[in-house]
Amino acid sequence: MSTKTFLEVEAKFAVAESIQLPELTRLSGVDHIAETRKHALSAIYYDTEDLRLTHAKITLRRRTGGNDDGWHLKIPEAKGRTEIHAELGEPVDGRYEVPAELLREVRSVVRNHALEPIAQVDNNRTELVLADAQGKAVAEFCDDHVTAFSFLPGGGQQSWREWEVELAGDLPGTKDGSCFIREATSLLIGAGARVSASPSKLKTALGDSIDSAPLPPALANSNVEPDSAAAAVVTALKTNRDKLVDYDPRVRRNEWDSVHQMRVATRELRSHIQTFHGIVVGPEIERIEAELKQLASILGAARDAEVVEERWLNLLASEDSNTLDDATREHISRDMGTAFRRAHRHVVAALDSDRYLELLDSLDQFLANPPVAEDSELELSEADDAAVISSVTPAEPTAESAAEDSQKPSKKDEEPHDMDTVMALHLNEAYKKLVKRHEKAVKNWDNLELTLHERENYFHDMRKAAKKLRYAAEAAGSATNLKTKNLYKACKDMQSVLGDFQDSVTSRDKLLELANTARRRGEDTFGYGLLYQRERAIGLEALDDYAESFKAIKSAFKPLRKKLKK
Repeated sequence: MSTKTFLEVEAKFAVAESIQLPELTRLSGVDHIAETRKHALSAIYYDTEDLRLTHAKITLRRRTGGNDDGWHLKIPEAKGRTEIHAELGEPVDGRYEVPAELLREVRSVVRNHALEPIAQVDNNRTELVLADAQGKAVAEFCDDHVTAFSFLPGGGQQSWREWEVELAGDLPGTKDGSCFIREATSLLIGAGARVSASPSKLKTALGDSIDSAPLPPALANSNVEPDSAAAAVVTALKTNRDKLVDYDPRVRRNEWDSVHQMRVATRELRSHIQTFHGIVVGPEIERIEAELKQLASILGAARDAEVVEERWLNLLASEDSNTLDDATREHISRDMGTAFRRAHRHVVAALDSDRYLELLDSLDQFLANPPVAEDSELELSEADDAAVISSVTPAEPTAESAAEDSQKPSKKDEEPHDMDTVMALHLNEAYKKLVKRHEKAVKNWDNLELTLHERENYFHDMRKAAKKLRYAAEAAGSATNLKTKNLYKACKDMQSVLGDFQDSVTSRDKLLELANTARRRGEDTFGYGLLYQRERAIGLEALDDYAESFKAIKSAFKPLRKKLKK
């Protein structure tokens, strides 16, 4: 079934039956009324039992009448709403099924929950097409006389009149379009209309009956004290849960950077769970973390293929000598493009799986009722306490670790119940792990007893530690009085340095893999070797900024130690 997608930008106005229509040709750019059409429209709106779509400001309807009858899905965007249309289709066993093309756009919201009719909106519409001097449509003005019925418990019938102005042509999302809407608003208010207090006909149709529906778990208030460390952690987790839901349809559509952003949200969720272990507790958190790890792995395969393909295309574009013939260039480009398309199909299959949808449900339930540690449990676990607070020194400490140990808070500071202290302790734990990984990476870089892959992997571990510390700094800084902005920036810079390094490693690994495949096909693999060596040089160049980046992290963390000394 085919679909149509476009950006809808409109303004709605409540208007009494006695109000007369103003002269619309007074609007800038409107020369005449090109066409007047009358429609008898009838729409059935669908949602889950707990109104997940409605609460997300998404509307799904099946409408008959007019020139655009069919299924309509409207999704909020920054500059308006994206509207997606699909054909009506035929009923199955007397029921109309939501088209799969529309369902995938809201799968992360509705999950496996049934979509049922919740309201009917009948509308006698007079539609005026406002055109410029060349006859091109500028906007559509609708004078609607509406009768609506809520199917929810306690729902009833309502009738009202409203005006709508919707931009046409190329105006939606533009500065000129915004100016037109403002001018139209002024004109219509001057005629006696009021800006509608309801964002949609559906919300007006439901009225107070919306309160009879259960609240979706994602909107439930958690049972934690608002000024507690647990509240800060739950808020951070909710933010990334929302990002997962938001990026899901974008990943399915293969929008630019969507796989990357969804992978970031997944990893950040895991990082918060690991870093703030002991604030939220229980076996369910371990299961959720394991599911997030599996999802991140699937997204990671697609993201790696996406990054490598982009890097290879850039490398090929910069190669202006005759060392690579056209056939080799084509093979290299083709191989990576094929790898990404395959990986993206695997991602979409994972997003369609019950396992993924159950993960989203589990996250909602967990965040609605987070198992929070009691006050007496909020200090770090005994093992973590030894590692982070009392800091048992290794048999042969390095100068770096010795310097860090000398600044550790005393264990006499028991029961750190205030939120700043609790979050600072968990930040300190993440920082300690980063320092240890730094020491291993630097110590083993010149260890020729290790393979190149093993030595490089220590820096990959360091990057993951910097990422966790960055996420923790962001969560702590947004919810406490801790000044973590500089630490966040320093960790982000380190991620960038080691990200460039790791991208070169990933690219080399993939080049080696595809070179072996090409060799088995009897193809010339010299081009793969050339790109391999270039990636090696790029990776080494990225490490030039490593020492300075680590120094910046150390400097940014020093002020936070003052909190631990108090």
